[in-house]
Amino acid sequence: MKKIKFAVAGLGRIGKIHLDNLLQMPHAEVVAVTDPIEASLQYARDQGVSLTVATYEELLALPEVDAVIICTPTDTHANYAELAAKAGKHIFCEKPLDLDLNRVMNVLQVVEATNVKLMLGFNRRFDQEFKKVKNVVKSGQIGEPHLVKITSRDPGAPPVSYIKQSGGLFLDMTIHDFDMARFIVEKEVEEVYAKGAVLIDDAIGKAGDIDTAIVTLTYTDGTMAVIDNSREAAYGYDQRVEVFGSKGMVQGNNNLHDTHKLHNKDGIHGALPLHFFLERYAQAYKTEIQDFVDALTSNENVPVDGEDGLQSLRIGLAAKKSLMENRPVKISEINSEVTI
Repeated sequence: MKKIKFAVAGLGRIGKIHLDNLLQMPHAEVVAVTDPIEASLQYARDQGVSLTVATYEELLALPEVDAVIICTPTDTHANYAELAAKAGKHIFCEKPLDLDLNRVMNVLQVVEATNVKLMLGFNRRFDQEFKKVKNVVKSGQIGEPHLVKITSRDPGAPPVSYIKQSGGLFLDMTIHDFDMARFIVEKEVEEVYAKGAVLIDDAIGKAGDIDTAIVTLTYTDGTMAVIDNSREAAYGYDQRVEVFGSKGMVQGNNNLHDTHKLHNKDGIHGALPLHFFLERYAQAYKTEIQDFVDALTSNENVPVDGEDGLQSLRIGLAAKKSLMENRPVKISEINSEVTI
């Protein structure tokens, strides 16, 4: 089977993860990388990547490149994806594609016109715990889903400098949960009602964001989901999903450092959750990029496409509008703001 030749743009934390995973896959070959930081380029050379280039445009000009992995800052994603599509390169792009709905739709039009594949990095879909929950729901073992509960709490807030350019909690953090809410029960969201507060760090509020939130989603069939978020959980990275249905319930719980339990006169004690997303979703990142490679080698649809990213962005924008206006917001209101 022919190897897919990849180029990686951006070698921060996520870029290095994708690079390392691709280098272990028999049907993938990383032929080039780009990053503005020399130490990052040297990291790639140390891993055996012989070609490092100064710019993204140079990367796309390489005729041997079949696909690009975009792990650069969020504000470059749309332009880089569009340029890759026009160059005939398949695209894996970290979420979000952009923070502007019109811009995303423009890029998706280019992708469709150029007939390349675009996959977005919603890595939680590939977590074994959450995939098991989805499979149980899909098999009908809990009957018809009525309620979805998603908990997503980080172990610590990111720097305020990051928050200022991230799009805020709903478009940076909760967007993963919005995607999970659609994925886990295969239903579309009709209405969003969000409440939020600054309870952890006043600097986050001064930057125009919140650090704690509850979001209620109503699906088109009237069933509901509740998402709770916090930028800081004292006990670690808290990632849980629950689906309650007409015949039962299924839960996906945290991955722990180990499964020991200490029972003594003071109570029952166990290990904390894995520290953060790099540890919690290490295997999910491998599965995610392997599925992208498989889609390219078999010429099949990617498991998370541009439409998935578009729907999650719509929910996120509705959540922001709901928070600002203190009312439920229909997804149709967000659709009506699109100008293309």
